[in-house]
Amino acid sequence: MGLSSTEISYLLETAVVAARLAGQRAMEEIRFIHAVQKDADELVTEADPICQKIIIDHIKENYPDHGFLAEENAGEKMLKLAPRGEPSIWWIIDPIDGTNNFANGLLCFSVSIAVMEAGKPIVGVVFEPATDSMFTAAVGMESQMNGSRIQVNRQELNRFACFGIDSHLEPAYAQAYQEVMLKTRFRCLGSTALHLAYVAKGSLIGSAVLRSRLWDIAAGVLLVERAGGFVSSLERESLFPVDVGAYQGQFIPLLAGNDYKKGEIKKIFSRR
Repeated sequence: MGLSSTEISYLLETAVVAARLAGQRAMEEIRFIHAVQKDADELVTEADPICQKIIIDHIKENYPDHGFLAEENAGEKMLKLAPRGEPSIWWIIDPIDGTNNFANGLLCFSVSIAVMEAGKPIVGVVFEPATDSMFTAAVGMESQMNGSRIQVNRQELNRFACFGIDSHLEPAYAQAYQEVMLKTRFRCLGSTALHLAYVAKGSLIGSAVLRSRLWDIAAGVLLVERAGGFVSSLERESLFPVDVGAYQGQFIPLLAGNDYKKGEIKKIFSRR
């Protein structure tokens, strides 16, 4: 038996408060940035674990038996705390998505929080602290930004349309990215969660991200879908369900956009 609409609303409210608390702290910490290299491709700042703890502590006040999958964990690839009891609920957390931007003093970053049940997102929140933009979605509810409904853009791929691309350009997809770059006003925001939030809002007509992880996308996928768009893997497969308990941090490449241009976007990235 699934969760009631009231239960989902409480989950969403908890996620919104946690995201805002973490985002406000991140804006305070950005004045005193100290970053170190986490691995070959990623940085981490002192603010990342601080903001993550703020999120988890707030959620645990309301849901002590829920599970957590989060990006930061000292000495480990990720933090994973399995849920206790039923239903099996996971919170998927990226405390600062766009850490490289944040580490360099760029304000284009976000807080991403999702709730997953049975391997699928049921609540998604992406907060952009610099603009005080709170993107929210939940099953049975429409996507919103600051309480107002948002929808994907029905615009075609053309020289005035904005399309989000990843900063990690895999050689196998060079031709696809080149085609997108020539056809659109391409953008790289440096935050996968924001790419998806802005696809949901209609600011980007689509996005292709090759090196996303579950905590980058879980909230944003729901935002796009509840705003009338599509999200899929590059192989045309559905992204969910995902076995969160078995997830080890592997990349989850994806395409997102409006259903009107779904075929064209997928066709571009299938030619490689």
